[in-house]
Amino acid sequence: MKKYDIIAVGAGAAGVFLSYELTRLGNSASVLVIDKGAPVEERICPIAAGKVKTCIKCSPCHIMNGYGGAGTLSDGKYNITTAFGGDLHKYIGEDKAMELMEYVDSVLCENGGAEAKLYSTANSKLKTLALRNNLHLLEAKVRHLGTDRNAKILSTLYNKTSKRVDFLLKTCVKKIEVMGDHDFVVTTGTDEQFECSDLVLATGRSGSKWISEICRENGIAQKNNRVDIGVRVELPAEIFKPITDDVYEAKLVYKTDKYTDLVRTFCMNPYGEVVAENTNGIITVNGHSYADEALRTENTNFALLVSNTFTKPFEDSNEYGESIAKLSNMLGGGVLMQRFGDLVKGRRSSERRMEKCFTRPTLQATPGDLSLVIPKRQLDNIIEMIYALDKIAPGTANEDTLLYGVEVKFYNSKVEVDHNLETKVKGLYALGDGSGVTHSLSQASASGVYVGRILAEKYAK
Repeated sequence: MKKYDIIAVGAGAAGVFLSYELTRLGNSASVLVIDKGAPVEERICPIAAGKVKTCIKCSPCHIMNGYGGAGTLSDGKYNITTAFGGDLHKYIGEDKAMELMEYVDSVLCENGGAEAKLYSTANSKLKTLALRNNLHLLEAKVRHLGTDRNAKILSTLYNKTSKRVDFLLKTCVKKIEVMGDHDFVVTTGTDEQFECSDLVLATGRSGSKWISEICRENGIAQKNNRVDIGVRVELPAEIFKPITDDVYEAKLVYKTDKYTDLVRTFCMNPYGEVVAENTNGIITVNGHSYADEALRTENTNFALLVSNTFTKPFEDSNEYGESIAKLSNMLGGGVLMQRFGDLVKGRRSSERRMEKCFTRPTLQATPGDLSLVIPKRQLDNIIEMIYALDKIAPGTANEDTLLYGVEVKFYNSKVEVDHNLETKVKGLYALGDGSGVTHSLSQASASGVYVGRILAEKYAK
């Protein structure tokens, strides 16, 4: 059995920056990072490669797993803010969280991202316009790298860190045994075993069920009662051009009149494309956009999400989200698509109606009826939000605006950790989106930097 000082399970944003800091800072620690996905250059979705037209449920999904995690092929958008994207600041302090996110941004720029523009919603005219129409624009700085540039940056980081850190990719972790404080045994799917003194769980969104099981086995408290459910909107880029040219990513929140529920925009992709994602065998939607103008489309897409928080006795909010996504998969064989005009008129979109649609879809999806999938309350909220957005971006509520369903944001169970992101088991850390503490690229990366510095100091030469 080979022994390492530190083993990290997961090579997503948190794992990438954990290994980067352990490489950059002088220390004597032996480090192993394990991930079930592939290296960046092998992470090619068959749909993007033109081999298939719809998701064939690759295991693991190249979009969701591999070096860089789900963030590698998801637009490369880093929001520098504590207003959304997680609660890292509640553990390490507001100033420290912002400092680390700024540091992450500097690393990305040093490794190929310097040409990407840094946008800001502060002092934007959009804020005033939104307030006049009962919409609230959240403040943030955002660096949009683009899916293509982001992948190149991550390849550069891998080449730098792999000279110092051992990576075991395309490898599942089957079992983790806690032998005692600072004493762990990790068993892979091929029954290879490794021992370590410090173990970092950084599995990201796709490892939500796995990390929950680890916590249950070791008596580590978790809390999870939220899931976001909605649709991805696609429309001609010209409609949102005044907004995206100004701030790129507009995080807009609206409180509906009917239910007083909060609906928000998420992951805005100017001139981008809608993509399918495979999360634990369930097909949902997301969006990408690129730095290379040659890869840009004529459309902009973004998500509209309704937050759902449940009370006892119901506890598994992710199960609720999965059930709704399964309905969409059942009816559409994957992703469903509907024209907004058809939705409000109470009719399904058909192949015939789609042939007359002026908005050309960037994802091949099944025309259908989202009202058969998404619960009435959430759907009413989404429709009301679209009419609200139409006031600041006229044309949003056009008949040919496309809605893809469903988009679900699963929030990992929030693992009980201290200010060092360490669990009650000494030497066992939980960070990134896998911990539930963060749910954004910037904050997940910052958490990796934070723990990386703690461990580098422990193993200082």
